[in-house]
Amino acid sequence: MTHNPTIVLTVRHPADSIAVLEVTGEIDVDSAPALRSSAMELIRQGAPHLVLDLAPVEFCDSSGLNTMIGILRYAKDRYGSLSLAGAPSHLARLLDITGVDHLIPTYPTAAEALARIVVPEGAPAETERP
Repeated sequence: MTHNPTIVLTVRHPADSIAVLEVTGEIDVDSAPALRSSAMELIRQGAPHLVLDLAPVEFCDSSGLNTMIGILRYAKDRYGSLSLAGAPSHLARLLDITGVDHLIPTYPTAAEALARIVVPEGAPAETERP
């Protein structure tokens, strides 16, 4: 569990190569770097398929959206994926207005996001590219 003044990150691993990162609190310019580094570390450690459980998020600004896009790119570069789950109405509206919801799949719950993850056949076992 990672603590930042405005964010708490909790990780669970429901399956090989998959992690759920629950984000509690506010995703802003101060806390976004902690989210980014935790997500990227999970991907590096062998969980390239990441679900961000956003249900407990109280606030998210543009730095949070940029962080999510950066995590998506990082995961895709390592044959992974990023899904968003449980976004509260204020965050769902922000994702819709900015078009991020068309870039990153969003689901009502983490369980639904997990059910939609497809690990491609022939994907490298290692997450780091040379």
